[in-house]
Amino acid sequence: MWRHPKTWLFLACLLPLARLFVLGFSHGLGANPIEFVTRSLGTWTLSFLLITLAITPLRRLTGRAQWLRYRRMLGLYAFFYGVLHLTTYLWLDQFFDWADILKDIYKRPFITVGMAAFLLLVPLAATSNDRSIRALKRNWAKLHKLVYPAAVLAVLHYWWLVKLDVTQPAIYAGVLTVLLGVRIWWWWKGLSKPGQDTARLVTRVNNG
Repeated sequence: MWRHPKTWLFLACLLPLARLFVLGFSHGLGANPIEFVTRSLGTWTLSFLLITLAITPLRRLTGRAQWLRYRRMLGLYAFFYGVLHLTTYLWLDQFFDWADILKDIYKRPFITVGMAAFLLLVPLAATSNDRSIRALKRNWAKLHKLVYPAAVLAVLHYWWLVKLDVTQPAIYAGVLTVLLGVRIWWWWKGLSKPGQDTARLVTRVNNG
């Protein structure tokens, strides 16, 4: 098990969470620990989302389909950190006061787009398994294109949250622009593969 790259990747993806625990026990979360934890989890959600989107360009550039073995795990980690990010907001920030939460969603645009991004990730996480790929067939690839608007909304959520120094959100926006730009280029050149072929390739690589 320990020789398998997926095992090490799985453990590496837990490091951001482990870091928060270490900082928490060593009183290193700063003057506003709730804000620190919430923002850190949100940043890692976006990071894993962009890393997941980078797998397909990496596969095409290297010609190695094996990269697809890690896309599902990375995508699920994006959802995992997204759940934790949302939970810290609902629990530690709002104490599950649903009236205030709904008011927040309505009045604060960055929360509105953040919630929308998370909702788009839910069906992606729910169908990230071989059974769903076989059942949905070509529609699976169409459904998983929701990752694109989810990523755009996530970047927008981060940008509107920061307000003043947008250097870091701008970096994420730049990376996303490149990742979406290459896909538009492939589509324009007719290099994109049909959805059903993509689903079959994902299933074959994951099971291989």
